[in-house]
Amino acid sequence: MVIKVYIASSSGSTAIKKQQQDVLGFLEANKIEFEEKDIAANEENRKWMRENVPEDSRPASGNPLPPRLFNDSRYLGDYDAFFEARENNAVYAFLGLTAPPGSKVGEQLLTGSL
Repeated sequence: MVIKVYIASSSGSTAIKKQQQDVLGFLEANKIEFEEKDIAANEENRKWMRENVPEDSRPASGNPLPPRLFNDSRYLGDYDAFFEARENNAVYAFLGLTAPPGSKVGEQLLTGSL
């Protein structure tokens, strides 16, 4: 299982840049392995991301914007979904990964305080 984060290296949107940095920084800080897929520099990445975001997760108009997260080819969500999972200490469940021993989520599961 590989977490794939679709980003745009040359986005003109400050909000998108901050969201991408937030996701990537969190994954790096928590030593969660991931692949960064740039949709600005690689047309195949852009096409794949757009084709694999489910219909109900697409914006009403236009194309899905980064960051978008996948576990292999399974769509996980956008920044809002990631942020919500992080706020609820449920990032590992959101990503489809097992929480490592000693993590907040792992401790909550052991103590039943979820």
